[in-house]
Amino acid sequence: ILKMNGDRVAVVNLYCGNQPVFICEKYDDKTSLLNTVLLTMKMCLHSFSFFRQLLSQYTLSQNANVSAVDNNPALHPLWVRCDMSDPAETTWFGAETVSVGSKVSGVKLYSVTCKGATLDKKSLITLDELKQEHKKRHHPSSMAIKGNARFNLFGSTIVENTMIESQSSVTVDFKWSHVESILETPPLSSTATLNIKIASGDMRSPVFEMYRELEFLQTLADGLRTGETEWMEPLETTSAVNLTKTYLEGTCSTTKTETDTPIFNSLLGRGDLDFVEQLWVRMRKSVTSYQDIGDCLKLVIEALRYGDIKPWIHRDSSSSLSKLILQSYHQQIDHVSLTGVTPVHMLLEMGLDKMRKDYINYLIGNFLNVTLFITEVDLQEQVIRLRKLHHLLEIIVTCTTFLGLPYDRLFLLTQSCLQHYKTYPYDEDHEFKLQIKPALISHFYQKEHPVVWGAEVSSGHGPREVRTTLQLSDRPLVDHVIFETDYPNETVNGDSEDPAFFSTMVCCSLINFA
Repeated sequence: ILKMNGDRVAVVNLYCGNQPVFICEKYDDKTSLLNTVLLTMKMCLHSFSFFRQLLSQYTLSQNANVSAVDNNPALHPLWVRCDMSDPAETTWFGAETVSVGSKVSGVKLYSVTCKGATLDKKSLITLDELKQEHKKRHHPSSMAIKGNARFNLFGSTIVENTMIESQSSVTVDFKWSHVESILETPPLSSTATLNIKIASGDMRSPVFEMYRELEFLQTLADGLRTGETEWMEPLETTSAVNLTKTYLEGTCSTTKTETDTPIFNSLLGRGDLDFVEQLWVRMRKSVTSYQDIGDCLKLVIEALRYGDIKPWIHRDSSSSLSKLILQSYHQQIDHVSLTGVTPVHMLLEMGLDKMRKDYINYLIGNFLNVTLFITEVDLQEQVIRLRKLHHLLEIIVTCTTFLGLPYDRLFLLTQSCLQHYKTYPYDEDHEFKLQIKPALISHFYQKEHPVVWGAEVSSGHGPREVRTTLQLSDRPLVDHVIFETDYPNETVNGDSEDPAFFSTMVCCSLINFA
């Protein structure tokens, strides 16, 4: 099976990164071994003897000294799932070509062995033993050793044996040199990268109310686009028409009012909602039908036409209702037929106008100008772009509220997110990256346990570099083997001060073609 990015196979990604690889998961006696690698689509584990045959064909197919295959193009790396039937209990075997220029000069072979989770840190391989394993295979004159680790900063948690799931996660990856001991804490001199994946709609988010407001906006947009509307449950017990009547009665002879909605006096800091924006706040919490929207707007337009209200609006308001208000200042109001989808269209404009100001107010005040990002496009596209800006806001707020990141990091993150969304569609599964100094988040990780910790011993340079890698993780990096553990079933990571770690070792050998 040809898979891109290792198809999220953790062990394969350790060595192959983003390049395509062949994963061998089936053997059929009626087909050649090499064709099996290219064509198989059904999983099956393989024995050690099978791999030896397959490895031989892979290597011969790349050896330019074999005249029958001279000038063959280099194959993608090959990885084979194994059944642990050999003495070393191997779970994966891998092979990849080594090239000098355009010519294949050799093959690197990999073997992966794993051990079940253990709470006993003394049973783990030591750093000296890892170095000795590398020396035994490669006899290097010098070696380098690097460390890596990943910590969870935000996301799913375990409370009283119960996993509280979250679709959001913030992890940090560390890389450093001069490792001194297994499971050592990454030094402050490490390079650190935040991996940020935030899902909108988390009730813990400070902008959850904004999310609900955006959801209602999306409901209106979907209704205009498809002709069908699934109305949300109203947040108010009072009907939309009665709320509107009460609002109009309190607006008579008032030039400017302040919002009574707490969210606007907190994170986004907007206390200057105009008449149309406050009307939107009331309607989006109470309307449940097209009839509601039409009846509410009819009340407002009649009050404007008869001069019962002289509402204040922002100078840059652009909705149809705002234009009618401007006309009312001169006692001239165009006739509006509140039939068909016109009321929904008008309400959608009101919501877009308000929410656009909300996001622009926050982002211009704190980071950068996004005005052109959400203007000068049609209503449907404006809703899409508002969703992108809301996702950006969720990311920034999470990193501000829970991580306390400084302004310069938040500014770079905002630019990165905005640049991404200028090109790509809305995607909550996208993982944003941010370089950061470890000292900024040291209080989060220095007393915590890593979810992954690794050490890599290497020697040689360029295509002749060989590596021996140890990975300790809170879950197995191999998914086709069931491992035994040395602790009771009722003990789970998160309940104990000392977590259990699965151990994975990857060894490498280099075969040079003469």
